Amino acid sequence: MQCPTHAYADVLVATATGRIDFAGAQVLEGALAPALAPDGPVRGIVIDLAGVDYISSVGLRVLMVAAKAMRARKASIAVASLQPVVAEIFEISRFHHVVDVRGSVRDAIAAVSPEALAAYDRMDRR
Repeated sequence: MQCPTHAYADVLVATATGRIDFAGAQVLEGALAPALAPDGPVRGIVIDLAGVDYISSVGLRVLMVAAKAMRARKASIAVASLQPVVAEIFEISRFHHVVDVRGSVRDAIAAVSPEALAAYDRMDRR
C-alpha cells in the first residue's frame, strides 16, 4: 500500500492506494502521524480512499485513533471516494458515524476547511 500526502493550507490530504490490511495500516498510520501531533498546524485531515479495495479492522482502528486525536484538537477528519466494498465495510461497522464520509476529495476538503478548498482548487487548475 502507498499513501502519499499533500498539504492544502491547513488540511493534509492522504491518498491511500491498495489494501489497508495490517501492513497497509502501518503505512497509513505513518502518513498521518505528523498531522496528529497535539500542537501541529493541521486543522483537518482528508483521506482519499478511491484507490483502496479493502480495509481491515486494523485499518479502521487507525482511522478511529486519528478521529479521536483530531476531535481532541477540535479539528476535523473526513474520508472520500469510497469504493463499494469499502463503503459496505463502513456501513456494516457503522464507521460512517466515526468519520465524515464524502463522495469526493473536493467535497471532503470543503467540509473540513474553506481555506484549504481554495488552495485545492488553485492547485487543481494547474
